[in-house]
Amino acid sequence: MSEDHRPDPDALLAAIRRDESRRKRGKLKIFFGMAAGVGKTYAMLQAAQQRKAEGVDVVVGYVETHRRAETMALVNGLEVVPRRSLAYRGAQLEEMDIDAVLARKPALVLVDELAHTNVPGSRQCRAHGTSSVTKT
Repeated sequence: MSEDHRPDPDALLAAIRRDESRRKRGKLKIFFGMAAGVGKTYAMLQAAQQRKAEGVDVVVGYVETHRRAETMALVNGLEVVPRRSLAYRGAQLEEMDIDAVLARKPALVLVDELAHTNVPGSRQCRAHGTSSVTKT
């Protein structure tokens, strides 16, 4: 057998390194809608259930079901990372627990309500108590 048909080992190694590099990068998928109630969360949860059925490690970081029965049903069977409760101006508000999500290291995290003002003092809120829209 001729060695002319053997792949270049340096090229193979470079391809493996590129593939490993791509696997380490995260991907972002955003579900857009023109208005509240058009089904963004529902569609995201349907996609998450499909990914879970494919064997992907899926967790819910923050999902707001707005108490819609059909949407709440789609959360069933998905692991939900408990929210952090923070006191703010006499009220207890809930935020996504970013540290818990990062420690859990799932393959896929669901984050709903990106247009969300974070509680001052929360990890995802910028310095000086100003609000930010920063979710991972």
